[in-house]
Amino acid sequence: MAVPFVIGTIALAWWAYDNGLEFAGFHRTQAEEELSGLYDEAAKQRIEIIQLRSQVLQYERQIQIEKSSNQATSDQLKNLADENVHLQEDLVFFQNLTATQGKDGELGVHRLILVRDKMPGEYHLRMLLVQSGQRAKIFKGHYQLVATIIEGGATSTHVFPQEDNPNAQFKLSFRYYRRVEQSIQLPSDAQLESVQVRIFERKATEPKVRQTVVLS
Repeated sequence: MAVPFVIGTIALAWWAYDNGLEFAGFHRTQAEEELSGLYDEAAKQRIEIIQLRSQVLQYERQIQIEKSSNQATSDQLKNLADENVHLQEDLVFFQNLTATQGKDGELGVHRLILVRDKMPGEYHLRMLLVQSGQRAKIFKGHYQLVATIIEGGATSTHVFPQEDNPNAQFKLSFRYYRRVEQSIQLPSDAQLESVQVRIFERKATEPKVRQTVVLS
């Protein structure tokens, strides 16, 4: 007898609770539909957020690529501008050189410049080798750089190249002129005093030309 009474009481209470909500303006079915709609909207927004993040990453990668491309283009333009300056300097130099006279085969070092490079202890040397005379023979040989430095209060020299037989980078073969550019690496804490350029003819043990340059 108690079980039907309890079931009836529960059903009556549930009916009263549901009707109370309806009476208070809360519609369960409508709320469930709205809640389902909110879930769907949230899911759509999550998908859109993922898509937007993917687009942002693509744009960032594209910007990095464009920056790298612009930097490469800028470096190339700078190199071309430097090359143009060197060519103009050569043109002016040779225009002035035609007014001077020298012995056939006389070798000279011109426009010798030594500057500090980007890396610590790295230096860059530029020079123009000129052999005078209209009947000058092809000069064959090599050049050597002797750097005088002060390190730890003591003076020492560094020779480039270090081996007895220079590699192709230091070999020379030209008739009238040859522009040379060479970088050397010294200890980063050393103080560079000067660099001496020595030009050797092939198979010669003594340099044909010596010239010293200090840091610009």
